[in-house]
Amino acid sequence: MDQTPASSGLQLDALVAGYGGQRVIGGISLPAVAPGSLVALVGPNAAGKSTLLKAIAGLLPASGRVLLDGADMATLPTRERLRRIGYLPQALPQPTSLLAYEIWQSALRAGRSEWPAERRAAAIEQVVAELDLAALGLRRMDELSGGQRQMVGLAQAIVRAPRLLLLDEPTSALDLRWQLTVLDTLRRHARATGTLCLVAVHDLNLAARFCDQVLVLHHGALAAAGAPAQILTPALLRQVYGVRARVETCSQGHLMVLADATASAASDSVPSPLAATP
Repeated sequence: MDQTPASSGLQLDALVAGYGGQRVIGGISLPAVAPGSLVALVGPNAAGKSTLLKAIAGLLPASGRVLLDGADMATLPTRERLRRIGYLPQALPQPTSLLAYEIWQSALRAGRSEWPAERRAAAIEQVVAELDLAALGLRRMDELSGGQRQMVGLAQAIVRAPRLLLLDEPTSALDLRWQLTVLDTLRRHARATGTLCLVAVHDLNLAARFCDQVLVLHHGALAAAGAPAQILTPALLRQVYGVRARVETCSQGHLMVLADATASAASDSVPSPLAATP
């Protein structure tokens, strides 16, 4: 882990971003999120999750400020910003003739050229062990399944040891076992290294189980932010997702979101008092 003085985490100040002159994210502000946190970014389709991650990563024109450890990312040279921020897009890594190990080596040569070869090799070995990917290291990318390529891409983002990891639906192509592995590994990695991980996910139960905080986007605005148990309420789920849902604790002590019906269907299923009048 790099020694970073006076770490203050991630802070957003009136961040605005979009595409082709159309605003998608409208002035989001977020108090500092502490280093070492695993944070879920949730919300319905087209809420602006991917746009927000790209804006934070500096991949979209944006106004407002993104502060990481007190530094305004817009003022840094591109190479320095890429060293501090790791971004994994929603699209899967392309199938190529390269070996997975070569993908990881390329990421380190581009993002951590100052590291000696021995340190780069050790970093790959550590991430491969954390994610249980030893069986994939010498496999060609065009021989791997979509889920396996997604795991290679995740290792590619982590291995550079950025201060901030931005992961756009990193579990979308994974089965149940690997979904649990990824979120558990990210939580342990964040706490052990002080990395801040911001993860866009659709599975609210994964977010509630593994994440320290949840950011809820709705129509490009921040609808709620805080600990899962505080903000994942039936009222919020109805407002943001349009569903009638229960939030309960299972026998293992984990928070669970159970969606029963869409809000409109729930309303339709309740007899009207007027209909019962003779």
